Amino acid sequence: MRSAGGLDTSIEIEQDNQSYTDFENDLVRRRFIRKSYLILAAQLLVTMGLVTALVLWDAFYEYIEVHPMLIFVALGILLVISLLLSCCSDLRRKSPINYICLIIFTLAQTFLLAVVSCRYDTKVILMAAGSTALICVALSLFAMQTKWDFTPLRGVLLISLIVLLILGLLLYFFRSYMLMIIYCSIGVFVYSVFIIYDTQLMVGGNHAYAIGPDEHVFAALNLYIDILQIFLFLLHIIGCDN
Repeated sequence: MRSAGGLDTSIEIEQDNQSYTDFENDLVRRRFIRKSYLILAAQLLVTMGLVTALVLWDAFYEYIEVHPMLIFVALGILLVISLLLSCCSDLRRKSPINYICLIIFTLAQTFLLAVVSCRYDTKVILMAAGSTALICVALSLFAMQTKWDFTPLRGVLLISLIVLLILGLLLYFFRSYMLMIIYCSIGVFVYSVFIIYDTQLMVGGNHAYAIGPDEHVFAALNLYIDILQIFLFLLHIIGCDN
């Protein structure tokens, strides 16, 4: 799973004939995919609704400026839940604790997204949201139809995230418009590949790696993070001049 800071802490599960024999059944796989996308859709609807309400609430940004510690609390929640769900495979499979963690993570991520979005015009937010939707739908369809297997690219994607982290640190100390555009463009590309990667992990089939049939929360959360990261990078690119 990628945390809000962009680090990859995910643990993918290689397909095993003994462990996931039932997952080879098309009906089981379709149910798993449908359930994962329903969870993802619920996350996105909650996020869009709450972000819209908070951005339109003028007192919200003023409250955050007075209480900036809330941002660090939300970041801490994201980090803790990311580590729990990534490192504790039993936890992310056990209901209802996995759903509780998912809800808390979604609310914390939504809060941080609202804080960032408050700095941009409504037009910029809508453009970034629309672009994100088009990119993610196109990439998801591509991931399901292509014969190329992206699941063995874990190492390459991890290196890409490290590069993003280094560029992010440089950007923090050396403010530069050009560096910001380069950083965000690389970010959009990396997380676009992650959309394909996580989608193929979810759909299984002939891919080298797959997520188990009881990992619907984990699968939805991975895609949720990918989508929001693409949105944030596009938001910075489109609103960079504002």
